[in-house]
Amino acid sequence: MAYSEVARSDREPIQVNTASRKPHILLAASGSVAAIKFGNLCHSFSEWAEVRAVATRASLHFIDRAALPKDVILYTDEDEWSTWSKIGDSVLHIELRRWADIMVIAPLSANTLGKIAGGLCDNLLTCIVRAWDYTKPLFVAPAMNTFMWNNPFTERHLMLIDELGITLIPPVPKRLACGDYGNGAMAEPSLIFSTVRLFLESRSQSGSSSMQ
Repeated sequence: MAYSEVARSDREPIQVNTASRKPHILLAASGSVAAIKFGNLCHSFSEWAEVRAVATRASLHFIDRAALPKDVILYTDEDEWSTWSKIGDSVLHIELRRWADIMVIAPLSANTLGKIAGGLCDNLLTCIVRAWDYTKPLFVAPAMNTFMWNNPFTERHLMLIDELGITLIPPVPKRLACGDYGNGAMAEPSLIFSTVRLFLESRSQSGSSSMQ
């Protein structure tokens, strides 16, 4: 299976630079205790790419905003509403989708997995996914309790997101935050970063070779 500060209401719409530039990586976190590693993930990517970040309300319980790179803007559900006041204003989830070359959701909670599989879009993160251009890569790194990971719903949901073209970075077995031992821990930020970077670099090399 293929398997900062909060944005202000007067923020300028995100512009896409089509000239030679660093990759635009949109990192997103949903409500899992693994979101404590989100700062590390942002640092890994920001050394190589331009990074924007999205956090669900639940994930903010675990994210240390002070640990994020200073040049990484963190967008929340509140920004989706505060940046729009009238027809003609930019729509944040559309602007972020346009800006991004790749989206990475890490951690992907069981709840957000279920929302994406069901086509729900009730927050900034899931609105971006629902509006996503699937000619562009979207990676997910799930994190949940072992029994949640082994739940029959999870397999069904993974099959549905696979049909969308979403790529899975599988969880790993370890001692979980709840004390259980088993599969369900999010892959390490270093592995997530290397997986995405190798994918993009190999695709770029393939594109260059085909033009020769």
